[in-house]
Amino acid sequence: MGAPAGYGAGVPDLRATLVAARDALARVDVVGPDAELLAAHVLGTSLGDLRMRAARGDVLTDDAARALGALVARRGAREPLQHLTGEAHFRHVTLAVGPGVFVPRPETEVLVDHALRLADAAALGAGRAPVVVDACSGSGAVAVAIATERPAAEVHAVELSPDALAWTRRNVAALAPGIRVVEGDVGSLASLLPELVGTVDVLVANPPYVPAAAVPRDAEVRLHDPALALYSGDDGLDVVRALAVVGLRMVRAGGAIALEHGEEQGAAVRDVLGDAGWSHAATHPDLTGRDRVTTALR
Repeated sequence: MGAPAGYGAGVPDLRATLVAARDALARVDVVGPDAELLAAHVLGTSLGDLRMRAARGDVLTDDAARALGALVARRGAREPLQHLTGEAHFRHVTLAVGPGVFVPRPETEVLVDHALRLADAAALGAGRAPVVVDACSGSGAVAVAIATERPAAEVHAVELSPDALAWTRRNVAALAPGIRVVEGDVGSLASLLPELVGTVDVLVANPPYVPAAAVPRDAEVRLHDPALALYSGDDGLDVVRALAVVGLRMVRAGGAIALEHGEEQGAAVRDVLGDAGWSHAATHPDLTGRDRVTTALR
């Protein structure tokens, strides 16, 4: 596929090229700074520097223009921006991402906020560094954020998918090598991490929570996010149920669980946790005011 219609015809300067790329993406309903971010990626520079170059009238080389045109075409076909640049920004870290792993979303940063709050409370109460297990780790975004923001914490990351696990290991090695990475199903946490049974302070997860029959609205999600990271049974809560049960074995008395979920699943997740034996289940909003995270105590 070529670049979206209208892109790249006789516009050699950077500013005009950016305008053409932005307009071409807008015509296929891709809005936002994607054109600029792709251009910054091609030129190996920051967004601020790119804008300075455009303002002073810089010209693109033919190679750079062709490379940008190819990326604009792929973005217009709904390939995720993060797959094209190879990175995703999450809190204060930049993660490597690509095909085979779920791209971390801004709303998951709220999950980290609650996990850190619970970990801090556990550390204060126990007088020691907290033990945190990140289940369904994917890119390692949550584990890496916790480990880098609380360097004293003992963090373990668990991921089932071999494809995603490669990204987990890559990001851990680059950003937080102290994290222990384990391959396996979260329902088997007790056998995967037997030495941690009954000692974990916080079990945190952004599990798959899309109902099996649901069709994600965004093509980027529908076509490119791995199914294993999206779908979880008829109501989307099969993995949540598994975590609720195994979490009772892993988490110490007084410890906590923190789970991300869909905006309409808060009540159902609270019920799952309450039925399993957790107490004080509470649902918290993300930055847009939508229910996003439920926490509970052991």
